[in-house]
Amino acid sequence: MRLSKRAQAVRPSATLATGQRARELQAVGVDVINLSVGQPDFPTPAPIKAQAVAAINAGTVDGYTDTAGILPLREAVSQQVQRLHGVTVSADQVVVTTGAKLALYALCQVLLDPGDEVLLPKPYWVSYAEQVGLAGGRPVTVDPQANLKVTPAQLAQAYTPRTRALILNSPQNPSGVVYTQAELQAIGEWAVARDVLVIADDIYGELVYDGSAVAPSIVGITPAITAQTVLIGGVSKTYAMTGWRIGYAIGQPALIQAMKTVLSHMTGNTAAVSQVAAQAALTMDQASVASMRADFKQRRDAIYPLLTALPGFHLAGKPQGAFYFFPDVTAAMAIKQVATSHEFVAKVLEEAHVAVVAGEAFGMPGHIRLSYASSLPVLLTAMDRLKQFMQD
Repeated sequence: MRLSKRAQAVRPSATLATGQRARELQAVGVDVINLSVGQPDFPTPAPIKAQAVAAINAGTVDGYTDTAGILPLREAVSQQVQRLHGVTVSADQVVVTTGAKLALYALCQVLLDPGDEVLLPKPYWVSYAEQVGLAGGRPVTVDPQANLKVTPAQLAQAYTPRTRALILNSPQNPSGVVYTQAELQAIGEWAVARDVLVIADDIYGELVYDGSAVAPSIVGITPAITAQTVLIGGVSKTYAMTGWRIGYAIGQPALIQAMKTVLSHMTGNTAAVSQVAAQAALTMDQASVASMRADFKQRRDAIYPLLTALPGFHLAGKPQGAFYFFPDVTAAMAIKQVATSHEFVAKVLEEAHVAVVAGEAFGMPGHIRLSYASSLPVLLTAMDRLKQFMQD
């Protein structure tokens, strides 16, 4: 059987592949600590599950919904954007998708023609480049400053007449870096001046730990920047709902309508019961979100000094958001006599039994990503194993 060139060109998700290898070792009895996957270890809050069960028992989620999602959920998303960023959007500007990943994929499908370029600041989430390529586009990576952020000047160096969009992720996966409002405004003004669409992946926007409970967003800074932006969000991270698969996109009506048309041939609609659960998440008391955020902060603050004390590990600073560390391990690689972070990650897994992700997956060799979405006792054990690994 012959596969399409498109399928042959796609690389598997490095984060999922690492997680799979960890599970294979666990299946044969190896005690692996898996810090490779960005999945909160908390259960979905009880009020969310209760609403879903009630909807199932009432028989209200047995059929198809509108492709764009049920109206109460789209209204809840609109109200959340108003609450977080002070921006008024209508329900018609919202499309609900099977996870934020599908929102990004569908957006690339309606936005890009063959050869169109999309700017990807490094480090970038593993799926961005593949999604751009699947749409016929060309990912153009942008090297960051030492603080792992990019500036308009760096974007300008990567810009060409084929540049169609910029994907900006803050808080950032894999580094936890958070852009300030001033930095976002400068980037937004640059994008407006060049008619470059900003795809703002704000999936970790409510997981920040120093000061405000919400990260600055490029949405809402000025009307012109907001009109030039598509906001990507979802409930997976903030509400510990990774398995419910609910994401969304918010943008100009014509673009959202095009996404709805494409999605009508891809999924029809996302699962009705998951939509009810997501509506419950966005409209319930948010105390459980604050509690999870406090736990993540505790983990970050406990692990940061232990990680920076490991021989050969260097961090640009304490991550401000999300739940990842992204240390530079080039010196650690030299200590362990390996040439690539891929090799380093493989040794860590096979010898220390800790699963992490190589920086190559995020466009930055010489780094690794570790998730602190596991419990503090598990994380402390992982640090002990890494310490012993580096001392052996």
